[in-house]
Amino acid sequence: MAAATNNMKTKTHNQTVYSILFIIGICHMLNDTLQAVIPAVFPILEESLGLTFTQLGLITFTLNMVASVMQPVVGMYTDKRPMPFALPLGLASSMVGIFGLAFAPNFWTILVSVLFIGLGSAIFHPEGSRVAYLAAGPRRGTAQSIYQVGGNSGQALAPVITALVLVPLGQFGVIWFTAVAGLAVIFLIYIARWYAAMTPTVVKKKQPEQKEKVDKNVSRAIRNALIVLIFIIFARTWYAKAISNFYAFYAIENYGMSIAESQFYIFTFLLMGAIGTFLGGPLADRFGKKNVILFSLLAAVPLALILPYASAIGAIILLGLLGLIVMSSFSVTVVYAQELIPGKIGTMSGLTVGLAFGMGAIGSVALGSLIDLIGLTPTMVAISLLPLLGIVTFLLPSDKKVREWHAER
Repeated sequence: MAAATNNMKTKTHNQTVYSILFIIGICHMLNDTLQAVIPAVFPILEESLGLTFTQLGLITFTLNMVASVMQPVVGMYTDKRPMPFALPLGLASSMVGIFGLAFAPNFWTILVSVLFIGLGSAIFHPEGSRVAYLAAGPRRGTAQSIYQVGGNSGQALAPVITALVLVPLGQFGVIWFTAVAGLAVIFLIYIARWYAAMTPTVVKKKQPEQKEKVDKNVSRAIRNALIVLIFIIFARTWYAKAISNFYAFYAIENYGMSIAESQFYIFTFLLMGAIGTFLGGPLADRFGKKNVILFSLLAAVPLALILPYASAIGAIILLGLLGLIVMSSFSVTVVYAQELIPGKIGTMSGLTVGLAFGMGAIGSVALGSLIDLIGLTPTMVAISLLPLLGIVTFLLPSDKKVREWHAER
């Protein structure tokens, strides 16, 4: 039996297990759909409970900060002690939060409910990324894209959730999403069993003296590369948040759109962003991760610069192209970080994805303050310069150099 299990592990590591990847991708979509419920319910809460915009901002900040700060912590712990059944437990936490949100009578109850949802997300993301890594075989970029596109698709559903569920049903309509969480828990119990079978017992061995010396020689270069990667994530996240959070107001102000019509602009950006996330991984497998990261920002520069001056129709086309291009590096940066520091799959996933959540929270506050300070149109012009920061990608080591470091370590 032990020999058969070992043979199954070896076979799995040498091939891509698409069935597991598609299931974990679906679970990622269900998890992020639960998160999308929170901003989607804002107009309902503002009207029914009389919440202020400051309170709504604090709810967003709480969700993003809990989800972002806890992700690398969970990742570091599970890198040392894998916990397959943390996946269904995390979604169970989100289910509790969704149930509480449906019945929450005041701001503080909402905040507690959001804490449960944020905690569930923090547990799910690094462990879900590890499952994608284990099922990837030689196609790590493709595997991570299948996993991440589920999450981006879930996030893109926020405008649809608002229009089709919450507007007719009100706050109580949130209760239907406990079924979404329950479905995810069922899927993740199956995933957890596969994960447990595929996870070997890690036995730490003393590294040879020569390898310790090599590690010291490359550690500074790896640290610098990680700093550059974090800066790239900052530029991409702030630009994406500026569009998803504030472009609807820009469309209303400049094109005379209604609230419902303005949501189509955001949905276009998010939907094409999900497609870009999916395409980024296979492109990275073929053309290299550094090249895709570089393309995702620098190719977006001319489109971003034109966007504030485009017509209503032209803006939709530009937003679709920007979502496709900018988000093509989302899954690629995760894989690049994982290969930069091998053996820290959960930590690197928690750091890169969690960092995106955290920077999104900070960016939302900072960009909102900038709009209050200089106005909406000048802010949209200013953020169009963010993709230019992608020029620092030239400072990243090549994929070949990262593989050489991996071999030395």
